[in-house]
Amino acid sequence: MTEILEFLKTDTFLMINVGILCILFVGFFITLARLHSINKKYKTFLGKLGNGEHLEEDLENYMYRVERVEKQNAEIKNLVDAIDENMDTCIQKIGIIRYNAFKDTGSDLSFALAMLDENNNGVVLNGIYSREMSNIYAKPVENGKSKYTISEEEQEAIQKAIENKQVYKVRKQ
Repeated sequence: MTEILEFLKTDTFLMINVGILCILFVGFFITLARLHSINKKYKTFLGKLGNGEHLEEDLENYMYRVERVEKQNAEIKNLVDAIDENMDTCIQKIGIIRYNAFKDTGSDLSFALAMLDENNNGVVLNGIYSREMSNIYAKPVENGKSKYTISEEEQEAIQKAIENKQVYKVRKQ
């Protein structure tokens, strides 16, 4: 124990303490410089968020807006899903044929127009044009066929509609 007390009284111990003190001062100033740099970055960051005033309130407002957008997105998704489920009963396929119904008229002014849903149900319209008059006939179509007599042009329009590949439908992922 006396040896330790003697060592504490020596110049070597004093030099070691001065060295440790110098290292601690250098570490203190490095830490102070880093703290100043971080503080400067923090103030710049807060300046971009509205001068750092009411930061908590601003964040709460942003969170409220995000929640509101999420709710709107959920509502839109539900609406799209409902529309998608009803889509197969909407007109999706169209086929049209222009033809010349009578030899005394030109320019293929008569037409057959088939409008079908996904299950090939719908209607076929036949517009017959002549110089004296113009008539339009409508016939229901179920599963690509009609219980009424179908002309060659009407059948061609129905077939064109059935083969139409431009059906637009949102597919679930």
